[in-house]
Amino acid sequence: MREAGRITGEALLVARERIRPGISTKDLDDAIRHHIEKQGAKPSFLGLYGFPGSACISINDEVIHGIPSKDRILQEGDIVKIDVGAFYKGYHGDSARTFPVGKISDEAARLIAVTKQSFYEGIGAIKIGNRIGDIGHAIDTYVRGFGFSTVRKFVGHGIGRDVHESPDVPNFGTPGRGPRLCAGLVIAVEPMINQGTYDVQMLPDGWTVKTADRRLSAHYENTVALTEEGVINLTEVEIGE
Repeated sequence: MREAGRITGEALLVARERIRPGISTKDLDDAIRHHIEKQGAKPSFLGLYGFPGSACISINDEVIHGIPSKDRILQEGDIVKIDVGAFYKGYHGDSARTFPVGKISDEAARLIAVTKQSFYEGIGAIKIGNRIGDIGHAIDTYVRGFGFSTVRKFVGHGIGRDVHESPDVPNFGTPGRGPRLCAGLVIAVEPMINQGTYDVQMLPDGWTVKTADRRLSAHYENTVALTEEGVINLTEVEIGE
């Protein structure tokens, strides 16, 4: 899983280097797929439940599951969420980032920064003997302190031989509730944070999820393992990325 995580994290760096106004989300998806396959892995999302892309690429008020397209062109001031998975020797990695496209508004930058830090707030609650609810409570409490909201309809998850495994890992919760955290647990923690309401809507394509009020949303995710020695971030290939 370390190797699957490394490949996943590197694919996001490949995408980050290509992000600019004028590039299509299909071009980004092609670069991601090429990198993953060059490493001897397979894109986890390609064909998963019928998804047509190698990565989920979502812009501005799109929360998750945006379908890559040659007709979706990034514009100056956009924020773009890229969610990537790599399948390597029987195991998956899963990671997401929100990137600025050129110069973005101060509020968009603030949303991205809070979303990223909320992930680390959640990670701070991952300790042997704690519970799943402790993770979500830490994330949601931090986010609400900045006036943002936590998506409730979609959550993090266990990961291993399958992309999505038990347990669910909500980004909100009650301390001391939910499955107990134990050594050997591997989960994808992925705050999805909105500027306005936490309500979301599915578009007619059956995949793309938008904020109900059409305000911005940000996403930050890593695959992490809980061991006797602590938490290992399997998809963070650059410190702080």
